[in-house]
Amino acid sequence: MAKFAVILPAAGKSERFKTHQQKKKPFIELKGRPVWVRTAEQFCNRADVIQTIIAVSPEDMEFFKEKFRPNLAFMNVDIVEGGASRADSVFNALKAVRDDAEYVAVHDAARPLIVGAWIDRVFSEAVGHGAAILGTPITSTVKLARANSKAAAVIDKTIPRESLWQAQTPQVFRKDLLMKAYAMRGTLEPTDEAQLAENAGIPVSIVEGSPLNLKITTFDDFKMAEALLAILPAEKKLNALHPFADEDPKMWR
Repeated sequence: MAKFAVILPAAGKSERFKTHQQKKKPFIELKGRPVWVRTAEQFCNRADVIQTIIAVSPEDMEFFKEKFRPNLAFMNVDIVEGGASRADSVFNALKAVRDDAEYVAVHDAARPLIVGAWIDRVFSEAVGHGAAILGTPITSTVKLARANSKAAAVIDKTIPRESLWQAQTPQVFRKDLLMKAYAMRGTLEPTDEAQLAENAGIPVSIVEGSPLNLKITTFDDFKMAEALLAILPAEKKLNALHPFADEDPKMWR
């Protein structure tokens, strides 16, 4: 069985997430449990995950360790200091990955609706091809536009959507490939790890996930996540040798 380490970036400022509680989005409770806990437990309970690391901003470190002490102890989650950007935070965590981990998965701490079947799918693809991410094909019409005012923009053209995908996480890499991507980063400030890999010339597979696997960025996203919890697909006991043999791929779309 391949061995995975999982990195959960949670060091962002949550500038677009505003609530009366004044908490950052990974730390707010979603139906009674913190967002990051819902996320982390999907990985901590897997036999193929040997390490889970969360990257937390230095300004939140004391609060995080005290507030979530019982969760951290029970789930055996390692903590590292986040950096100035997402890429810096992931790199800090990457330096703490255990030597015996063969693959590294990066998953947004604020993406709590991930389920085991989607993780199985992208982990399997990464083992087969070295690098893989979850994503969903774009189905809406896409417009290229330029700002016109604070409230509106002017359309320049319509972008063909046939080959367009919306990237999600987990994004999973053979450890040496992710290290190579960081070594070739230069001044690039990527918005995800796949962009780093692209910059290094590393082919990345994209595996169809689900629109349900949303990232909480705004409070509207949080309210949608609350509603979607009730309709997440139930976990299935997957065949150990052929994990998708009994699945209809359409059920996850």
